[in-house]
Amino acid sequence: AGTFAVAVASAAVLMLSGCASMGRQVPAAGQRPAQAVGLSAEVRTTPVEAGWWHRFGDTQLDELVAKALAGSPDLAAAAARVRSAEAAADAIRGSELPQAGLDASVTRERLTENGLFPPPYGGAHFTPTDAHLGLGWDADLFGRTKSQIAAALGQARAAQADADVAAQQLALAVVRSYFQLARLESQRAVAERTLEQRRQMLGLVDQRVKAGLDTVVEKLQGEEAIPATRTRIESLDEQIALVRHQLAALTAQPMDACATLAPTLDTLHAAPQPATIGADLLARRPDIAAALARVEAAGHAVAAQRARFYPDVSFTAMAGFNSLSVGNVFEWASRNWSFGPALHLPIFEGGTLRAQLRGRDAERDAAIDAYNQAVVDAVHEAADAATSSGAIARQQAQQSQALQSAVSSYQYAQQRYAQGLGNQLIVLNAETQMLAERQADVDLRWRALDNQAQLMKALGGGWNEPAAGASTAVPLPPAATAATDDHPPA
Repeated sequence: AGTFAVAVASAAVLMLSGCASMGRQVPAAGQRPAQAVGLSAEVRTTPVEAGWWHRFGDTQLDELVAKALAGSPDLAAAAARVRSAEAAADAIRGSELPQAGLDASVTRERLTENGLFPPPYGGAHFTPTDAHLGLGWDADLFGRTKSQIAAALGQARAAQADADVAAQQLALAVVRSYFQLARLESQRAVAERTLEQRRQMLGLVDQRVKAGLDTVVEKLQGEEAIPATRTRIESLDEQIALVRHQLAALTAQPMDACATLAPTLDTLHAAPQPATIGADLLARRPDIAAALARVEAAGHAVAAQRARFYPDVSFTAMAGFNSLSVGNVFEWASRNWSFGPALHLPIFEGGTLRAQLRGRDAERDAAIDAYNQAVVDAVHEAADAATSSGAIARQQAQQSQALQSAVSSYQYAQQRYAQGLGNQLIVLNAETQMLAERQADVDLRWRALDNQAQLMKALGGGWNEPAAGASTAVPLPPAATAATDDHPPA
């Protein structure tokens, strides 16, 4: 027994010493930690609930997002990519298990009389029949197959996270388009009132010209303002139609499906999100999870490639029957069998394996660099949205004061006119200022809603990496749901 052990050990040493050289190895690129981009480990990122768009309190918006998530071709394509990645992982997983196959054949043939076998075999007719059961198993002594499985599972996790990213982006696009439509509808209401007011002002100016109190210049200036306001309304109508088309496309509906959709900012209820950003932000974003999964998959691909430099041992066995005629194929005398190990040991391969390993190393470094960039972009996006959130809130406070002053001035002018202490032109001029402030207020209210939606997405959109069998934060078509217990994330 001792002699056998020594022989086995010696054979192992000889095999390993005979392997092809990997050449000089380049250290892997470093992953950027959260602290490197200013995220504190002690601070927790403000959580965002799944289905965050419900917080705006608009059932029409909720229905549009649901339609988009259910009918988007882009999400269906993302779901198909998830299924493809999971199938690839299952295919590699299957190669880890013993393989079995049954081969059988029946062939009718005539041997030539001028060939290897003379008559009576030459010129005779035979029916060679063969039936064999084959077994095979790769020992995977150095973990190549296990690394390939881990790499494939990493790609499957990345595909799932990419599908979640696509769903979040689609939901955000629908929400922002809906807010834009509400802004345009609110602006149109202000423009309609502005047109009516300018018509009244033109009528007053016309009366004053006839009374000799104003000149034709003032009348021409009043007439000029009306076409400009009508042009503004036409421009708003065009933009409204285009945004409705955009919403129809995002929700996979006919272009006229949203023709009557007319939300206003008054129907939307903003609920400001406190923007606290900590190191756990990176675990809340599916784009970061996808980039990290690709880094892990690339690392396993490097390990699988390195294993190719070592011996590959497999075992095969075959048993069956073989005969020159069908009648006696299953007789005991027709049996045949074989079994034994097989060894593949790379010794000199012209640099092919080293080149492939360098390629895998480069792919791993590229995945790490992509992850690092994704981290920087995520922190940048969240910081921008948080900064704008505070700035817009301060602007709204100032704008609210300006609008209140304009409303008070307009009301005071109305009171004086009712008491005979002023004329209607003063009232209309005060209303002009009030309408200008309302226009600015509409834009700021829209910016607050739009920024809040972007902040929700920047903070992760309620996403957390799903456990086995769990659903994702953003609803996806059935085929793109999270991995089941049969395919748990590695």
